[in-house]
Amino acid sequence: MLHALTYAFIDSINVLLIAVVVALGLMLPAGRYRWITPLLIIGDWLGVAVLALGVLFVFDGLGDKIKTLVESPLFGVLLILTGIATAVMTWRGGDSSALVDRILRPLRTPSMMTVATGFVLGAIQSVTSGPFFLGLAVLSAGGLPTLDRYLGLILYASVALSLPTLVAILVGLVRLNPTSWLGGMFQRARDNREVF
Repeated sequence: MLHALTYAFIDSINVLLIAVVVALGLMLPAGRYRWITPLLIIGDWLGVAVLALGVLFVFDGLGDKIKTLVESPLFGVLLILTGIATAVMTWRGGDSSALVDRILRPLRTPSMMTVATGFVLGAIQSVTSGPFFLGLAVLSAGGLPTLDRYLGLILYASVALSLPTLVAILVGLVRLNPTSWLGGMFQRARDNREVF
């Protein structure tokens, strides 16, 4: 299980969700951030968990094929290619401000649309993430009892959302104590929104 959670932690580097959380911290008036951001994170967690449940079910159905893949040199090649692709995409970066703006529209007030937006973000992030699938393959092939594997998805989805959740908490702390050094950095970002 621990090996599978390593991949979930790699999957937690969800740049888009982190950008949306920081943008919410910059734009929302006092009081709304603490209602909207948790709903967004809960929705994202549900998106990751539901997709993980479906993928694990399919992988379990493939049984020995998944176990053979995880134990083969091909799995190592997939890990290397995933690492290279992640590094290249991170290095190249790109301007996602238009996408973030589109995502922010339904997040101005807390509602079921906030949860739904998080759900879609979680599902899209996971379905486009190599570490997400590799971790579930390891979990499926790990030899854990069925109940433990499926209950483990709660932890798997939680670890996959650990970094965005930490960022959301830090942004919330900055909003509570804007005079801290972190608050000063956040205020500079708020004053220069067009740069960020």
